[in-house]
Amino acid sequence: MKKIIVIPARLNSLRLKEKILINIDGKPMIQHVWERVKLVNDIADIFIAVDDKKVYDIVKSFGGNPIYTFPNHLSGTDRVAEIARKTDGDIFINVQADEININPLMIEELIKNFEKEPSMYAATLIKKITNKKEISDINIVKVVKNKKDDVIYFSRSPIPYDRINDNIYFHDLVLFSPYFKHIGIYIYTKIFLATFQRLSSNLEKIEKLEQLRILENGYKIKCIETDYDTISINDKKDLRRIKC
Repeated sequence: MKKIIVIPARLNSLRLKEKILINIDGKPMIQHVWERVKLVNDIADIFIAVDDKKVYDIVKSFGGNPIYTFPNHLSGTDRVAEIARKTDGDIFINVQADEININPLMIEELIKNFEKEPSMYAATLIKKITNKKEISDINIVKVVKNKKDDVIYFSRSPIPYDRINDNIYFHDLVLFSPYFKHIGIYIYTKIFLATFQRLSSNLEKIEKLEQLRILENGYKIKCIETDYDTISINDKKDLRRIKC
């Protein structure tokens, strides 16, 4: 099956201005993500979905393959779906443009598990939370899954809510954690991406999480647990962590 990676690269960001172009160790953030993604094995093409000439020119300058997408898309996955309509591929991997320290093995892990189940059409990575501060951090999306590893819900809020301990889990999270965070990588079949763009979602509008569009309309997202971690860049605090 032909596998294509798409990095949605919207220029405007609410919490950190033009974050994908922020210089980190002499390179724009988007270039760091692209360079890591290039290390993934058995990928036919890598496209960067852009909505601005400034980003297009920068991507061209470091050797990336930019494609213009509609500027008013609601989400990165909508940009991936647009590229899927225009290109020949079977599986499309959406890697968020702020996953600057993503390990290529994470993507290979996701692809490997996805290909094991022919009936799977959407999947993502999750990781156990072992740092209590991350539970209440609204920039870290939490995931609740069922016993079949299908996602029940995503939220910026602490879920599940720990009513007994007033939402602070006192057990050793390193050993046992009921909390999982979402890692910003998705994988879809081309056919499902066409379905995704036809859907609407009130939950997506409230939480600003595109994956809720899938769940609210009754479709499944398989979650695959990884031991690898990443730091998504959402604000200046995250940027300082990367630059340390």
